[in-house]
Amino acid sequence: YLFLCFQFLKAFDYFPPWNGQQQMYKLDIGWPKLPEYFTGQTFCVAVDSLHGLVYVGQRGDNVPKVLVFSVEGYFLYSWNETVEMPHGIFVLNTATDSSVWITDVGTGKYGHTVKQYSPSGKLLQVLGTPGNAGSSLIPLQFDQPAEIFVEESGDLYVVDGDGGMNNRLLKLSNDYEEIWLAGTNGTGIGQFKIPHSVTVDPVGRVWVADRDNKRIQVFDKVTGEWLGSWNNCFSEDGPYSVRFTADYKYLIVAQLNINRLAILAAPPVGAIGDCVMVNTVQLADETKPHLVDVDMKSGAVYIAEIGAQQVQKYIPL
Repeated sequence: YLFLCFQFLKAFDYFPPWNGQQQMYKLDIGWPKLPEYFTGQTFCVAVDSLHGLVYVGQRGDNVPKVLVFSVEGYFLYSWNETVEMPHGIFVLNTATDSSVWITDVGTGKYGHTVKQYSPSGKLLQVLGTPGNAGSSLIPLQFDQPAEIFVEESGDLYVVDGDGGMNNRLLKLSNDYEEIWLAGTNGTGIGQFKIPHSVTVDPVGRVWVADRDNKRIQVFDKVTGEWLGSWNNCFSEDGPYSVRFTADYKYLIVAQLNINRLAILAAPPVGAIGDCVMVNTVQLADETKPHLVDVDMKSGAVYIAEIGAQQVQKYIPL
């Protein structure tokens, strides 16, 4: 009887809220207006909340690699130049301009790089040697760089290692000099097995999804010193993506293999403590949420799903 009840609930894709709490997000079924613009595998998404734009990176043969939508869901334009296999994407707004950063894990002539583009797709800057996978001995020689986070100051944080030989977190200055480097391949403190996503909070901490070690590790943004780690929330599946909610009270973490978003309590200044899961968003089977981003104005969460080959928008309740 219980088994039949469970199958009945599962058929309707209903799962009770975590710990009996009310759900915090609901799916915006009207975003995007025309999903047929997704013609490849959608790996990453970035929100420009200042200008109301959503950038999507997708892969595939003869498909545009970057799609641009409005936050309302209208398709605006796409671009394709010098992007091979986008993995991570990030929008930087400064006082004077905006730019789009993309990590490219391709193995052809554009791959193994971190690139900066204008909003219309003009290539502005290339970090790394295009087409050349590097060793961790050279700071700007990437091997399948997974994601980037750029501060308004221009300082950059790169997690380098979507399965390549590098497993590291690199901080670069706004003139692309190494400030510090953390991590080698391994399971110990400060080591990584596929560092997959990175974000920075307002109190000077760098958060890294250490995917195959099934934990989040935290570092001091100024010194690179290890501050702590969370692994008790990820016994079922490692974290693929880390992003803060607009109020910085929670961390949104994608778990690809169990098709779930975990919502974790963000600790205030001081000790990292233990991981506390506050809520979850259970996605449909085989959606495979890869990387997420948050609109820091509206609080909406955008999820790039490589299984469903779409980006979904969830709005806070």
